[in-house]
Amino acid sequence: VQLQASGGGLVQAGGSLRLSCAASGRTFSYYALAWFRQAPGKEREFVAAISWSGDRTYYVDFLKVRFTISRDNAKNTVYLLMNSLKPEDAAVYYCAAGRDKVPTSTTGVDYWGQGTQVTVSS
Repeated sequence: VQLQASGGGLVQAGGSLRLSCAASGRTFSYYALAWFRQAPGKEREFVAAISWSGDRTYYVDFLKVRFTISRDNAKNTVYLLMNSLKPEDAAVYYCAAGRDKVPTSTTGVDYWGQGTQVTVSS
């Protein structure tokens, strides 16, 4: 499966962004999907994931209040809605897919998309 992320940009602190990741190739519903992020000088970290049908979601604890992951299998797209953004949320955000398990760590990812940059001004 090929993943194409979009929706990043520059936003003021307190603002919102919605990232999208469109998939092509194999059947979208075969994959659990996730978002990770990587800030300069830091390791890539898990942000959120969603199950194959979308009935279960997973978040890193400190983001679950502000971020929401969702998917539309009819549109082959996964979304990440980010509210109340903070400067520390600035990073390159990557979408990812897992075939046999929900990818809540980098080791569980089967496919990566390219990143989309999120910049938050204070």
